[in-house]
Amino acid sequence: LFRNNNRMTSHGLVYDGCNFFRQRLVLSTLSGKRVRIRGIRSSDDCPGLRDFEASFIRLLDKVTNGSKIEINQTGTVLFYQPGLLYGGSVEHDCNTQRSIGYYLEALLLLAPFMKSPLKATLRGVTNDPVDPTVDLLKSTSLPLMKRFGIEGEAFVVKVVKRGMAPGGGGEVFFSCPACRSLKPVQLTDPGKIKRIRGVAYSVRVSPQMGNRIVESARSVLNQFLPDIYIHTDHMKGVNSGKSPGFGLTLVAETVNGFFLSAEMSSTPQGQGDSILPEDLGRNCAMLLLEEVYRGGCVDSSNQSLALLLMTLGQQDVSKVLLGPLSPYTIEFLRHIRDFFQIMFKIDVQKPLEDERKGGDKVLMTCVGVGYSNVNKTLK
Repeated sequence: LFRNNNRMTSHGLVYDGCNFFRQRLVLSTLSGKRVRIRGIRSSDDCPGLRDFEASFIRLLDKVTNGSKIEINQTGTVLFYQPGLLYGGSVEHDCNTQRSIGYYLEALLLLAPFMKSPLKATLRGVTNDPVDPTVDLLKSTSLPLMKRFGIEGEAFVVKVVKRGMAPGGGGEVFFSCPACRSLKPVQLTDPGKIKRIRGVAYSVRVSPQMGNRIVESARSVLNQFLPDIYIHTDHMKGVNSGKSPGFGLTLVAETVNGFFLSAEMSSTPQGQGDSILPEDLGRNCAMLLLEEVYRGGCVDSSNQSLALLLMTLGQQDVSKVLLGPLSPYTIEFLRHIRDFFQIMFKIDVQKPLEDERKGGDKVLMTCVGVGYSNVNKTLK
């Protein structure tokens, strides 16, 4: 699982290539370790950082105080020395090459450890086929973080305006209280699925699109479960962004209060084959069933969030049962080892022959580093 692809130098940790760019900068910010990333698309016809990566760096600079960022002339080498996580009120125009979810995922990892509560207004694309949408993060990531002791009335994600790719025009408000320390968790029994909830959204198309999506998704899911409610969200006028589109987010809740999710969005105009609402609803329902089959207490899109919160928890044992690890999660484990010197105990649990509980599960165990939020203002 682990391999050494970095070197520790006077410049901190050194990595090559643009892959897992956010992971490295977020973990650098939390651990306080400097990082140098070399060879960023150095062999491409258009070398260096992309606009959405530069936008992400600017967002990090807004939520920290005293960060030192150096980029060479061609944009192929980045040096980042993190400052203190400051928080406060932040407004950011996200690059439309990636959705707001790309930026919000990173803020979810950083927000609990700010000096003052974070209130961020992000503008751009709220839903696209590439990144986790705001709806998915709101439905699954926030309940997971609450299990680690991050909670409060101010802990919200709200879609103010919905904007589809490629034009964007959406707006999201994210608020998170500052947290002193995290609780250890024992999330080992997901339980059976008790209900499914979802939202079918559409902008700048016929409102009937949402109804067609709901009907096709229910035709699949009703064969397995009676308690299904999918509401339609059709925003109009200034709240509907600049581009037409539609999509569906589904969340399955277990009897023990865990959430497994799946989602699909329509392809932006001029970027590949279009998809019918009926096909989108049916395919998304099948994706949710596949996620349920994979099992675990955390769905595949939130595996890295759970592992980071376990790492930063108190110096006590935390356990989380996951489905098969995604490639992104495996690389995240390598980076956790680099930045925090934490290694997880991994137990693969195979299903019993007389039980139909899906594929192999992975029980992740670690002792937290006892991370304490030194940035938080004393009261």
